[in-house]
Amino acid sequence: MNLRERFLEIMRNFNTNIRSIKWEFGYWGKTINNWYNQGLAKKNPATIPSEFTSPTASLYTKAWTCENKFIYKNGIKGFPGGIAIMAGGLYWPTQGFPLDSDVKDYFNMDQTQRLADVNLLFYPMFEPKTLEEDEKYLKYIDVDGVTRLFLKETATMPSGWDYPIKDEKSWEKMKEERLNFNNIRERLPKNWDELVKEYKSRDYPLVLGGYPHGFFGTLAHLLGYDGLFYAYFDKPKLIRDMLKTFTELWIAVYSEVLADVEIDAVHIWEDISFGRGPMVSPNVIKEFMLPYYKRFTSFLKSKGINIILVDTDGDCMDIIPLFIEGGITGMYPFEVSCGMDIVEVRKKFPKLQMLGGIPKSDISLNEKRIDRILEPVEEVLKTGGYIPFGDHLIPPEVQWNHFKYYRNELNSIIDKFGK
Repeated sequence: MNLRERFLEIMRNFNTNIRSIKWEFGYWGKTINNWYNQGLAKKNPATIPSEFTSPTASLYTKAWTCENKFIYKNGIKGFPGGIAIMAGGLYWPTQGFPLDSDVKDYFNMDQTQRLADVNLLFYPMFEPKTLEEDEKYLKYIDVDGVTRLFLKETATMPSGWDYPIKDEKSWEKMKEERLNFNNIRERLPKNWDELVKEYKSRDYPLVLGGYPHGFFGTLAHLLGYDGLFYAYFDKPKLIRDMLKTFTELWIAVYSEVLADVEIDAVHIWEDISFGRGPMVSPNVIKEFMLPYYKRFTSFLKSKGINIILVDTDGDCMDIIPLFIEGGITGMYPFEVSCGMDIVEVRKKFPKLQMLGGIPKSDISLNEKRIDRILEPVEEVLKTGGYIPFGDHLIPPEVQWNHFKYYRNELNSIIDKFGK
């Protein structure tokens, strides 16, 4: 059984007679830098992509690849501390992030799910442009038209400084210039015909969507969170038109892709929750998001796609029923530190596809604690439809020896369910 077949058996069929997939969500750059110093062999370090291909794959690329003296230690170049190193549980390519090999190979983990790198936002993309820069910071316009500030020393995700959509006028201008439905085919990769040949004989899951595409996430991305929260009340017509336009755009692009190749799953990025619950009320979700969710997921299911996953951090328990009503079939990463309990989720939603759910920071404690946090994993694996891994990127406080113990134990639990 190859990885694609395994993924479909687990997610679609909840097959408990085969082992689940060995992925992690990913690792912070500083974490990998530390692990190389703590004993991980540096055989094939991940490469930060430098090409600008799409808003999904290339957001933040300008920040990760800029001149940065702070990522050097004793003359040796490391990863920016706040970059994410992908490890299978989150699709790749995305956000200018590199793809890990060294940790994967050490534990004989599975290869990543691959994202069909199509343009689901603005076409043409904005040309990345430096506005201000010195040795400490970079202010620039990114490929999505957002002005961002990148602090080189901390090297975390660049912060939004100014947003391209402010009102109806700026939105109408953007639609006219960069949301043309007459050039949908141009949104596919330049080497699409070659990729289709590869995809048709692939042994890995092929997915669509991802960051920053969602019915809350995209709007927060383009308006800023504060701008979006005000606009729900001050500019509801703008919100509905943005949602309608992007829904129809995504359906148009996906239709082109699906005419050429089968897709295994769709990822919807929301990050709509934080530590204490969702950032908007259920009424806002029902009024503004659900009609477009239903339109989008109905289209996907009509095309045979029945793995539709929502990515949201934080405590999302109360809004899971709303997402299910909207047509989604699964969620991740179920952050335990925010109160998410995968056993409770499984009891309440027995057919919800689940990924993640292991408290990442607790891996830094001791072997006894690691044993305890892995107990729920086996219980949920018995029910099927679950791929276990850390509930977000593994943080720098996790030492390599603790991660080795955790990952070996997790792999042993996964292996109990077959090969």
